Amino acid sequence: MDTEYTLEDQIERIQRGDRRLENEIIKAYHPYIAKCVADVCKRYIQRNDDEFSIGLMAFHEAIQLYSKDKGASFLTFAQLIIKRRLIDFIRKEQRQPSVQSLDFNENEELVESPLEFSEAKKIHQLKEESWYRKQEIMELSEQLRQYKISFQELTEISPKHKDARESAIEVAKKLVADEELRGYVLEKKRIPIKKLLKIVTVSKKTLERNRKFILTIFIILTGDYVFLREYLEGVDL
Repeated sequence: MDTEYTLEDQIERIQRGDRRLENEIIKAYHPYIAKCVADVCKRYIQRNDDEFSIGLMAFHEAIQLYSKDKGASFLTFAQLIIKRRLIDFIRKEQRQPSVQSLDFNENEELVESPLEFSEAKKIHQLKEESWYRKQEIMELSEQLRQYKISFQELTEISPKHKDARESAIEVAKKLVADEELRGYVLEKKRIPIKKLLKIVTVSKKTLERNRKFILTIFIILTGDYVFLREYLEGVDL
């Protein structure tokens, strides 16, 4: 395995057809896959377990689907795929008719025409992305607790006007871009108001009023929140 390149660079090489490197990467990350599987199953996982096989297939799937354009590390993306596939597998094993897997079967008889097939794939993709986004929201909620922020608070204290939201987001981006300020926020879990005032045009009162909203955007921008960051950049804020 070539250590001169980042893992993300190596994934790109695999996607261009380097099968030898793919086998090396998958083998090297067996422990990581096992850990991801164990986190979902809440028990020790052995290599001969069905769940580990599901994790291996999901890791391979992640290799094929990953794109650096999403803004997250490959391992974070792979973890999401592994978790999703395992939950589908566990649901099937439990044989709960009321819970349907989001796995898409391209050979289903209901999909008869290319148009129907295309629409079914779109619906499936939307469901998948919705699931991933919910997982990220759950992870974000846990991280917000470290900053003493709750989702309920955010609905009450988030800026009501578009201009105010855009201004707050720009402030968060400046926090992320400045290495010293970014390090301060990550360590202290709070905004260095005095230092920040030197590089932004908003008032101290505005910063203090939007402090928790700015911190939330900061957390999203500095974390591996693939879909939340994409949503943040794509919607009319």
